[in-house]
Amino acid sequence: MSGEHGEGARYETLRVEERDDRVIVTLHRPEARNAISGRMITELHTVCELLERDPRMLLLTGHGGVFAGGADIAELRERGRDQALQGINSRLFDRVRRLPMPTLAAVDGWALGGGAELAYACDLRIAGPDAVFGNPEPGLGIIAAAGACWRLPELVGESVAKQILLAGRNLDAARALAVGLVMDVVPAAELLERAHAVLDRMARSSALALRLTKLVVDAPGAHPVADDLAQAVLFEGQDKRDRMTRFLEKQGERRSGV
Repeated sequence: MSGEHGEGARYETLRVEERDDRVIVTLHRPEARNAISGRMITELHTVCELLERDPRMLLLTGHGGVFAGGADIAELRERGRDQALQGINSRLFDRVRRLPMPTLAAVDGWALGGGAELAYACDLRIAGPDAVFGNPEPGLGIIAAAGACWRLPELVGESVAKQILLAGRNLDAARALAVGLVMDVVPAAELLERAHAVLDRMARSSALALRLTKLVVDAPGAHPVADDLAQAVLFEGQDKRDRMTRFLEKQGERRSGV
């Protein structure tokens, strides 16, 4: 099943396509380089609710050769202390991070400020040749407060993170690949195709195994007990038995020359 879901005015800043095993979300504010506005935050919360209720993989990308050129500066200028304490962007990005199934950001063009932080919140990133990641927030008198200050060091190390967050250095696609921020750099015309290929590969795995692996990897203070509990659930499942039976049957066929 595949379908484009508009449902009237439900999505004004996103294009959302639902498939059986994944949801494809395109940030769509072409007049503002897909800048992340309050309306987009609300609509992305709706997508998260959908994926929490019906767990599927998420592919997140931007319209028109741009991922997201930051947050909406006009809106940010008007926000005060109370809005900062609400964590408008950070709460959403944390929700994206905690989605039950894997998430992949396909990034080409600018991913700046809040746009970069949204990409950082995904489990995986794949880039087009013109992708640029950066966090210029201090130049606007603020900090990158939606996860970059602690998530980016985890992704690329403290030294590179400080180059981006303090020295204002942008990472182009080649540099992002070199420091491990993205898993691959592919031609722009092939970006979505290659992103779907990554999801296709994951889709061949056990959905429950993927979900539990993500839970264990993301758990704070990793502990062997978490591994044991997740494995115990999987060991009792019929899916594990079926997959291993098929593997052993194929191995036997190879040995017998069938």
